[in-house]
Amino acid sequence: MMGGMATEETRTTMTSPAIRRSAESTAPETPAPRAWTTRLVVAGIVLAALNLRPAITSLGALLEEVRDGLGMSGGVAGLLTSVPPLCFAVFGVTAPRFARRFGPATVVCAGMVAITTGLAVRPYIGGTAGFLAASALALMGIAVSNVLMPVIVKRWFPDRVGSMTGLYSMALALGTSAAAAVTVPVTDALGGEWQSGLVVWAGLAAVAVLPWILLVRARGTDFRDRGPAAAVATRTGALGPAASEAGRTGDRKPAAAAAAAARTGDLGPAPAVATRHEPDGLRITRSPTAWALAVFFGLQATAAYITMGWMAQIFRDAGVAAGTAGLLLAVTMVMGVPLAFVIPRLATRLPHQGPIVVALGLCGLAGYAGLYLAPAAGAWAWALLLGISNCAFPLALTMVGMRARTGAGVAKLSAFAQSTGYLLSIPGPLLVGVLYQHSGGWGLPLAMMAGLMVPQIGVGILAGRNRTVEDEAAA
Repeated sequence: MMGGMATEETRTTMTSPAIRRSAESTAPETPAPRAWTTRLVVAGIVLAALNLRPAITSLGALLEEVRDGLGMSGGVAGLLTSVPPLCFAVFGVTAPRFARRFGPATVVCAGMVAITTGLAVRPYIGGTAGFLAASALALMGIAVSNVLMPVIVKRWFPDRVGSMTGLYSMALALGTSAAAAVTVPVTDALGGEWQSGLVVWAGLAAVAVLPWILLVRARGTDFRDRGPAAAVATRTGALGPAASEAGRTGDRKPAAAAAAAARTGDLGPAPAVATRHEPDGLRITRSPTAWALAVFFGLQATAAYITMGWMAQIFRDAGVAAGTAGLLLAVTMVMGVPLAFVIPRLATRLPHQGPIVVALGLCGLAGYAGLYLAPAAGAWAWALLLGISNCAFPLALTMVGMRARTGAGVAKLSAFAQSTGYLLSIPGPLLVGVLYQHSGGWGLPLAMMAGLMVPQIGVGILAGRNRTVEDEAAA
C-alpha cells in the first residue's frame, strides 16, 4: 500500500490513468498502518538502545566479585574489558552484508536474541573461557545493532536525524547508567551472588526482541520490501537527495514528504537495493573524513570502555564503598541521557562540530586530573566531568549521518567508522589492566587515558568539517 509521497511520485513519473486511479484510491487507507508502524519503529529503536550497554556496565559494577569468583588476574580482567571493542570490530563490519541479505530489521531482531541468550547463560556457564564466550555472543548482537541503528534512523527519519539520534543515544545512556546504578543493589537483594545480579539484564533484552519480531513480520516494514512507486523514485533519485540533505542540515520542511514516505516503507531500498541505483564504487578508505571519524570513534570508545570497565574499581581502591562506586559510575553514564539529546541537535545546526569536540575533550582531561589528584574527595565532580566527556559517542553517531549524502554512504561509513574505531580501541582497556597490575596504582593508567584525549580532540576537529565522504572519495 503506497503512502502520500509515493503516490505523488507515481503521478509524476507514470502516465497510465489506471495506475493513477489505483494509487489515489488506496492513499486514504494508509495513515493508520503508517502511524502504527512508525510508533513500532520508534519503540524498537528505544528498546534496542536500552540494551546496548548493560552487558558491559553491569559487569563493571561487579568486576571485583566476578574476578574473585572466576579466579581472574588483573591482566585477564583487562582482557575481559577489551572483549566489547574486539567484538564490535569483528562483528560490526558484517552488519551491512547481513542487512543486504536479510534486511536491517531482521538483523537487529537477531541481535536482540543474541544479547538475551548471552546474558542469560554467561553467569552460569562456568569458568573464565565460558564466561568470555557467552559475553562474546551478547556483544555480537550489540555490534550489529550498533552499526545498523544510524542506518535505520536515516532511512525512517531522514528529516529528523539529529532528534532521533538524540532519542536513541538518550535511551542508550539510560540503559548504561541504570545497569551501573542498580546492579549492586539488585545483587544484594537477590542474595548477594554476582550471578543473580548479571542474569537479570537478560529479561530487559528479551522485551526488546518483541517489537523487532513484529517489524520483521509486518509487510513492507523491512527496508528491502518496496512498492513500485518507491522503485521509480529510487531510480530517478527523487527522494534520496532531499532526505539526505535534510538529515545533514536538520531542516524539516524540504524533507517532510520524504520522511512520510520513509515511515510507510517507501523512502527507498535497503542498503542492498540502494547500491544498485546509487554509485556502487564508493571507496570509503579514500576519504580523509572517514578515517578521521574512524579514529575519533576509536579514541572515544577507548575512553568509554575504560570508564565502564574500570572507573568503579578506581573509586573502590580510593576507599569508596562498592555501592557508592556503582552510583558514581551511574552518574557518569546518566549524564548522557540529557546531553545525548541536546548534542546531536546542536551538532546538526553547526557548520563545523569542532567546538563541541574541544569542549568534551577538555571535560575529559579535567576529570582524569581529578581522579589522579583527589579521587575520593571530588568523586562526584569527576564523575560528572567524565560523563560529559563520554558524550562524544552520540556526537560521533550524529557525524556519521552528516558526513554521508546517501543511504548507502551512511551504511558504509557507519560500518567502517565503528569497525575500525572499535578495532583501534581494543588495546586500551587491556593496557589499563596491565599497567594497574604492574604499577600497583592508577597513576600510569590515568596518564595514558589523559594522553589519548589529545589526539581525540585533533581528529574530532577534522571529522567535524562540513564535507561528505562521497565527494572526497570521488575526488
